[in-house]
Amino acid sequence: MVSRIYNFPTEEYQIRIARTRAEMEKRGLDWIIVTDPSNMAWLSGYDGWSFYVHQAVLLGLSGDPFWWGRGIDTRGALRTVWMEDEAVHGYDDTFVQNPEKHPHETLAELIRQQGGTKGRIGVELDNYYYSAAAHQVLVKELPEAELIDATGLVNWQRAVKSPAEIEYMRRAARIVEHMHRTILEVAEPGLPKNRLVAEIYRAGVEGAEGHWGDYPAIVPMTPSGIDATAPHLTWDEQPMREGESTFFEIAGCYRRYHCPQSRTLFLGHIPDKFREAEKAVVEATEMALEAAKPGNTCEDIAIAFNTTLNKLGFEKDGRCGYAIGLSYPPDWGERTMSFRRGDKTVLEAGMTFHFMPALWLDDGGIEITEPILITEQGHECFSSLPRELNVK
Repeated sequence: MVSRIYNFPTEEYQIRIARTRAEMEKRGLDWIIVTDPSNMAWLSGYDGWSFYVHQAVLLGLSGDPFWWGRGIDTRGALRTVWMEDEAVHGYDDTFVQNPEKHPHETLAELIRQQGGTKGRIGVELDNYYYSAAAHQVLVKELPEAELIDATGLVNWQRAVKSPAEIEYMRRAARIVEHMHRTILEVAEPGLPKNRLVAEIYRAGVEGAEGHWGDYPAIVPMTPSGIDATAPHLTWDEQPMREGESTFFEIAGCYRRYHCPQSRTLFLGHIPDKFREAEKAVVEATEMALEAAKPGNTCEDIAIAFNTTLNKLGFEKDGRCGYAIGLSYPPDWGERTMSFRRGDKTVLEAGMTFHFMPALWLDDGGIEITEPILITEQGHECFSSLPRELNVK
């Protein structure tokens, strides 16, 4: 027996599995193949940087789930999953990046051994980690099985967080606050952006209030000036300049639970239009958060935000928020709910979101965002940072 590292008690994993199986039964599924590492971790506890090779959690309607992956990663699985050792299955290294054979041949064999040859098997078709080749192999190797698209099945079971998960997110919030305070201390005209990002990483990994920092699922987004008119640019060696805005889209992370938050820093005198945009975003955010309570819908928050923003002379295309929690690269979102028109998902206590009302102007960008928890009474902002543009 290998000594174990547990993030949650076994009972919590069993509750998660029961919730997942209820949805499987509703959809008439006998098995699901879970390849999203966030979903794998949520069901089994597995935590390792091995998602660049094929791996999965196989869950049936009874018994413990199986972890399946590269042979050299089995010891990492034995260290982190809550199941017994017999539930961990590895394939040998000759299957890794070998055009002559594919790892999913061994997953199909595991399914045959468990009596799933003729079952209805859910797969995460629209997922970063499930390739077309993997699907082709399973179709070939399990000709009598029916492969059903179950994308998002597990993601939706993660929507309402447990008290332990919420505590992890609160710790991540303290870390992201530390990261933003570090930015304000260090940033100045002439400082190369890569050196500033190095300090951001240091603060994030250092952690806060006695809790260490995990790696976030997305690298820091730190565009300045004209680069800040686009949402997803990272950094280079260019120095920060007076008269430019820089938004920092970053996240604190604790045991894979994320608390993303964005703030904008302006070096020097702020033009009036940035102040006007700040006022509009803050006022629209306040109206949106008033709608963030159980019984309302994701759409209600988006309408409240955009109606106010439009009255103040600004427009935002796209969604203004999304579900967050446990995640791995390349995204810290849960890929379920979004704050936008048409999303009529009803809010429940325990749901967690990144309210993301970013504006990209013609010569810069403004991001003043809030990670939030839906509570029985309304909502809670995970962070206590001032909701404003930072000036230095």
